[in-house]
Amino acid sequence: MAVGASVVALTGAVWGATLLTGSGGGGGAHRGAAGNQGSVREGSQSPEVTVPQTIAHAAESGGQAVNITIDDGPDPKWTPRVLRVLRENQVRAVFCMIGPQAAQYPDLVKQVVAEGHRLCDHTMTHNTAMDKKPVAFQQQEILAAKKMIEDAAGGAKVEYYRAPGGAFTPDSRRIAAAAGMRPLGWNVDTKDFEKPGTAVIVNNVHRELTNGPTILFHDGGGDRHQTVAAMEQILPWLKEHGHPTSFPVRTQP
Repeated sequence: MAVGASVVALTGAVWGATLLTGSGGGGGAHRGAAGNQGSVREGSQSPEVTVPQTIAHAAESGGQAVNITIDDGPDPKWTPRVLRVLRENQVRAVFCMIGPQAAQYPDLVKQVVAEGHRLCDHTMTHNTAMDKKPVAFQQQEILAAKKMIEDAAGGAKVEYYRAPGGAFTPDSRRIAAAAGMRPLGWNVDTKDFEKPGTAVIVNNVHRELTNGPTILFHDGGGDRHQTVAAMEQILPWLKEHGHPTSFPVRTQP
């Protein structure tokens, strides 16, 4: 959920072949998506690396590791606060950025990279009807955002692609993988975008962690003080309960 540039945002929940439905903060549907098997050799990155088109959820470290993902920024107020919490807990995350937001706040993108986090393409306009759009529209949304984010980052590569609202298509996954970006889903929807209260966000993580390792938070889309407060509780709790943090897989099936 981006701020400014008239970007409208919404999130959903996606995991493997499981279809999860519900209402997102803004009225859109939460979609599940299963990727086709297969892989595409990268276009803009090292040609030796092959990125599968399937939607990733697993953690690179395996075991009980979890992946922290942060959507819809960067935001000049909330991204620095999220970064502070991550830094204090020695956690690395994936930041799924809106192209125009990244272009507007390049210093924040560079800070994200400098602190060891990874970048993810979350399109130009966060259109949650991407799965109903022509292939040319999907390609423009994905590749233009990738360029904006990488330009803002000073050349650091965007390693993942997350479809707005989970609206993946075979074409969008192919486009992303061909550009070196692994499609990225999530398993734990904290519902923080709905601002349900810090305790609810924390409880959502506790309750849904059995769904899988990738957890969805937001640093964009408005007041995120509940998200920051919840992360201050959740990140230590994860460590105390044997859940180290990792990054989502990129090259593994």
